[in-house]
Formats: sequence, structure tokens, C-alpha cells
Amino acid sequence: MPRQPFRPAAAVPRRRFVLLTVAALFLSAPTAWATEAKAEDAARIGCVPPGVWADGTGTAVEPVPLLRRIAEAPVILLGEQHDKPDHHRWQLHTLAGLHALNPDLAVGMEMLPRRLQPVLDRWVAGELTEGEFLKQTDWRSVWGFDPQFYLPILQFARLHRLPVVALNVERSLVSRTARNGWAAIPEADREGVGTPAPPTEAYRNRLTETLAAHDHSEARAAAPDDAPNKAAQRFIEAQGVWDRAMAEKIAETRRATGRSVVGILGEGHVARRDGVPHQLADLGMRDAVVLLPWDADRDCDDLDGRIADAVFGLGPAREDAEPQRPKLGVQLDPGPEGITVGAVGDGSVAAAAGLRTGDRILIAAGTPVRAPADLVAVIRRQAPGTWLPLTIRRDGAEQELVAKFPTEKTGTP
Repeated sequence: MPRQPFRPAAAVPRRRFVLLTVAALFLSAPTAWATEAKAEDAARIGCVPPGVWADGTGTAVEPVPLLRRIAEAPVILLGEQHDKPDHHRWQLHTLAGLHALNPDLAVGMEMLPRRLQPVLDRWVAGELTEGEFLKQTDWRSVWGFDPQFYLPILQFARLHRLPVVALNVERSLVSRTARNGWAAIPEADREGVGTPAPPTEAYRNRLTETLAAHDHSEARAAAPDDAPNKAAQRFIEAQGVWDRAMAEKIAETRRATGRSVVGILGEGHVARRDGVPHQLADLGMRDAVVLLPWDADRDCDDLDGRIADAVFGLGPAREDAEPQRPKLGVQLDPGPEGITVGAVGDGSVAAAAGLRTGDRILIAAGTPVRAPADLVAVIRRQAPGTWLPLTIRRDGAEQELVAKFPTEKTGTP
């Protein structure tokens, strides 16, 4: 039976947006803290104003009826861009709202591989401090992004004794697939992951474009006789294995516990119902709901009706008032072959150094860089006003760059 499209409750006319504080977002009386925004204000602050839930076309919807419907779904996937603090704050508040409507939840996290499930179980049972949890999971090496983004979600789960499930597999399994193909991975090394369903044509095209935008000479070097389309096929297979692994753990948790599973994972795994939702459908779970945070500066053309079942508008990103650690000013894209630069901030240290989107960072200050945690650790050791030598690969050739940090620390790594 084909999946019925998710339809939010009655839409609010575009000229009448309800702006809600976080505290009022989940109240039973949605107008308690509401204000109206004029159409010109909406245009100024983006296609989805802050505090507003909208459907996949950007049409605002009443939040309480929407969340009541979502809370009963068997799977709710909350996408994120890993390095954006507001995305994680939104995930926490959405999780809290869903829990108020349906306390029978489980939380699935992309951030940790299956082998660390016992550590998560001890965490939820209250047996570990934050420091012990981070040490036993080897968080900095296994995931690398700031644990303060995720600890509030983990604390919420522990306070309410919600099961937390490690959805991922070892990075090495995904990397081996990218190098050699899934068929070459022995059954005993697959960590129990089944063969992924073939990707949709749209997903295949997006992954091919992603690969083309990044230098993938490492993949070709691993198999120099392969044609470029073979390298692309293996890259797509690796992404499919990644998606399949997480989908299987989500489906297993739902069937074993009967709880609604709230997945915390990267947007690329869930947008447009490709990736994890596609694999879930192959596993017989066709009614997963996809929710995304919507940044104020995001392209409105992305709201094509397919991007997500619902989105939540965020305000403009703001830097913390307090000086923080040094900031390179790049978005890092972890992948099967290492990390690449996904975006370079205007006026950033990275931009001044000449880093570009698609560069693969190989070495930082003499330290090999294989995961975001490696680069983060090096940057955190930088003193204000110092120089950071970088070795990158661009267009198949290695280059040396130098990043100079300002005399005062600002931002986060």
C-alpha cells in the first residue's frame, strides 16, 4: 500500500504568522503568546519566520495540532547541520514538546556506533557523569562535534528515562565500502547491516553532484583502474550502507519497544524522504515523519513541498557575547574518505587563508586529519595571533596553506 503523504493540520494564511516563544510553543492554547507578523516582515526575516512551523512548501501551520499528529508517528526524524547550535536547541525543544504529548519515546542518535550501546544504557540509568560518558564513548574521536550541542538532549533522555539508541556503525565500514564496494565486505565485517535498498534516482543524482563538488582523488587512488562512474557508484553504496544501518536500528527499536523513535541525525540523511526514510520504507515503515529546522538565510526555493513534512523557522544566527575558542570559519563535511570543506564563511580565517569549498583537509600543524575531531583538537590548541599550516588536496593535487588566527579569540572551532 503506497504511503499516504503527511498532511499537517489546517494551514494558516501566509499573511498571518504566529510567532511563539519556545515556552509557549507546546501550550494547549496556541494564541497565548502569539503575535502577528506583516508580510513585509516575513520577507525580511526569511521564508519561514522565527517560531513558526510550516509545511514543506513554507505555508505556516498551527503548531499544536501539528505536533499532536506528529507525536503519534512511529518514527520522527529531526534533521540537523551538525555544527549549528540553534539546530540542536530546536531538536531539544521539539523532543520536549513531543514528549509532553507522547511520553513513550525512544531517542536514536547518529553520533555513536552500535558498539557503544552499553555506554548509552549506563548513561540513561544514571550510572555515569558527563565526563565519564564522554570518556567512555571517546566522543572527540568517534564524533568530534562539540558535545555541548548534544548533552542537553542526552540529559533530557536520562531525566525521563527514555531509551537512547546508538544508530551508527563504525566509520571504517563506510570507508571500506567507499573504497572497495559493499560486495567486497565479508558478511562477518558488516556489523549486521543488511543490503541497502537501491537509492532513488533523485538521491543518486544529489550524491553524484556532491561527489563531483569534492575532490575524490583518494577514492581513485585506492582503485586506479576504476572508471569515474565506478568511484561514484561506491560512494553512493557507502552512503546507502550508512543510511541502512541507521534505518535498521530505528526499525528494530520501534518493533522491540513499541515506542515512537525520535531520530537525531544529519539533514542529508533525511531530506526529501531519501536516505534513512527510503530505507525505512523498504523495511516496511513508510510513515516516518521528517522535520527540519529552517535557517533565516536559507534559500526559499528549497521549500519545494518535498524537503520535509514540516519545518521550523529559526532567527538569524548570532555569535555569543563572550569570547570563545579560535574559529577557522568552515563547515566540515565528514564522509567515507575523510573531511572536506562544505562551506567557507565570508571574512573568516579560512577565507583569508584561501580555503575553498570542496578542499579536503589532510594535515593540520603536522597532524593527519581524518575526522572533524582531529581538526577541532588542533584548532583548540591554537593561541590567538598564531599561524596554522594546512595541507589540503584540491583538484587532485596537494597544496600548502597557512591560516592566521586573530589576536583575540572569537567563535567556536
